[in-house]
Amino acid sequence: MAPVVKFPASISPSGNPVSLPPTSQAKQLPHGIRYNPLAPVNFSLDTSALSPDETLLHFVRLLRQRYLAVIAHTPADSPRAPFLQNQLPTLALAEAYLRLINLPASHAGPAHVAVIGPTQAGKSSIVNCLCRQEAAQVSPLAGHTVHPQGFCLNANLSKLDWLDDYYAGFQRLPPQQLPHERYECYALTALPPQADHPLPSCVIWDTPDFDSIDAEGYREGVLRTAALADVLLVVLSKDKYADQSVWDMLQRLAPLQQPTVLCLNKVAEDSRELIEASLRRRWQEWRDGTPPPVISLPYRQDWGPAAWQEDNHALYTNLALAINGVQRTRQDQAKYRLLSNYWHAWLEPVMGEQAARAEWRRQVQAAVDSAVALYQRDYLNHPHHYETFQRTLVELLTLLEIPGLAKPLLYARRAITWPIRQITRLGHWSHGDKTATPGSEALTLNKATEHLLLRLAEGILQQREQDSRLYGWWSELSRLLQNQRATHQQTLDEACRHYQLDFQSDIEKAARRLMERLREHPAILNSLRATRATADAASLVLAVHAGGIGLHDMVLAPALFSITSLLTESALGRYLDKVQTELKQRQHEAFTALLQAQAEQHLLHLPDHMNNADKFAIPPKTLAAAQAALDHDH
Repeated sequence: MAPVVKFPASISPSGNPVSLPPTSQAKQLPHGIRYNPLAPVNFSLDTSALSPDETLLHFVRLLRQRYLAVIAHTPADSPRAPFLQNQLPTLALAEAYLRLINLPASHAGPAHVAVIGPTQAGKSSIVNCLCRQEAAQVSPLAGHTVHPQGFCLNANLSKLDWLDDYYAGFQRLPPQQLPHERYECYALTALPPQADHPLPSCVIWDTPDFDSIDAEGYREGVLRTAALADVLLVVLSKDKYADQSVWDMLQRLAPLQQPTVLCLNKVAEDSRELIEASLRRRWQEWRDGTPPPVISLPYRQDWGPAAWQEDNHALYTNLALAINGVQRTRQDQAKYRLLSNYWHAWLEPVMGEQAARAEWRRQVQAAVDSAVALYQRDYLNHPHHYETFQRTLVELLTLLEIPGLAKPLLYARRAITWPIRQITRLGHWSHGDKTATPGSEALTLNKATEHLLLRLAEGILQQREQDSRLYGWWSELSRLLQNQRATHQQTLDEACRHYQLDFQSDIEKAARRLMERLREHPAILNSLRATRATADAASLVLAVHAGGIGLHDMVLAPALFSITSLLTESALGRYLDKVQTELKQRQHEAFTALLQAQAEQHLLHLPDHMNNADKFAIPPKTLAAAQAALDHDH
């Protein structure tokens, strides 16, 4: 199983220190899934028992953790670093939204209004205006609010306990106890009942900014609250409404299609119409559909109680309309839009790794095919190097013993020569004897296996230069192959030696087939037995079996020349060709199977030995399950 990234207990997935009480460490999801934002995701989780939404949540969490791990091992100046970093906000948003729809209690209860915006736009002041009391702390300093803070307006706080599950990994604290140096916290406060309030029952959320230098540290809280929102109140100032960070955030949230109200704060009356028109044009450039209501509020030196009682009718009216129009039944549609909108970008590096593995499998198969072709060209089809059939004829000479003596002599000869044959490997050179001369087949087999490994090494280097996105992946694979090349070569050579020994039984079977056919032609058989009776033939058989003569020299032996001539010129000539062709075919198949087995056992799985700490390494089965879950609701 591929390893997963593990975060220290004191570090959150966003990289910030966190100290959580035991009750917040792990939350229960349907079907027994335990959610712990600090724990590594199980790569091999069987998703067959999970609902599509649960499968997607598991996958997005896994994908997000793998992104964090890869980013941690990617140099900041790498060309891939910006792309990887840009995926984190949308992954965090998707994970939060999937968490939300997997919590049944979230489907009921009051609406949630998230007040979002850039730094110093006056979000906290607007929250106090909506609450009609000093609920949120206000400061002229940028970045003062760093935690999500919810204020229950005529809403029952006891029915919102599921928010602890939703904000799993965050600690709920009273507003006055929120630590400024720790971001994984949130507050939820019940406001005194206000029967005459113009807004329906709701929870109003004050959120941190998303554009300051420190915003990345508390971005998690902003995105979770934005995903939670049934209605978005986007607070902008005349100095910030055109900032790229604003439209990046609005574009990120676009697939959720949340009812939205735009609030232009701190706007002078003489420039109000111009800025509102500019804001609407900007919206149409970045978002589809009709621009949402734009409410302008004048600059106020003091947003105290006097300002809360002023006429904010337009703001209350439009926000109330948005709250009353909330339709949570469309959550599945929003989920699909959100995931499908970013799915391709998220999976681009994952699919790249899987494509690299597929390319490696293709290269291994191509190298095997090339090595087999070399063996066939330089041995099986070579008129001078092919010696297997000569060995068959030598075995035939053994079978041509005088009837009645053949079998005892054969067993005796094998018993005597077997130890020698094992040492000399049927006349081929051994590593222990540097002076021995290898046969043609042994030389070709060695050449073919060396060719296989050399072709793989060259293919990796070529692929590394062609695919800059996976330069590190191919570089590591190259190092692995280079470090293990001697071992692979030794393993292949040993397999080839066993292949030659094992094929001896096929040679003997071929010789027996020839002998059976000869018995159908007594005249030819008697002539061959006469040839076999010569001392030359007996010496030849003994020499070959004992490894004292090279098989490539056998064609010069008079006995073998005589038997080959008689068989070729007789009625068995065509049958001889058939036996030789079948031997070559079996050798071709056997050598192909040998290389395929070696490749499957040692080469195809070479990427499995990579260090996955800096890779996504998501199994295809996991990706397929996630894709099926996404397609389920389409």
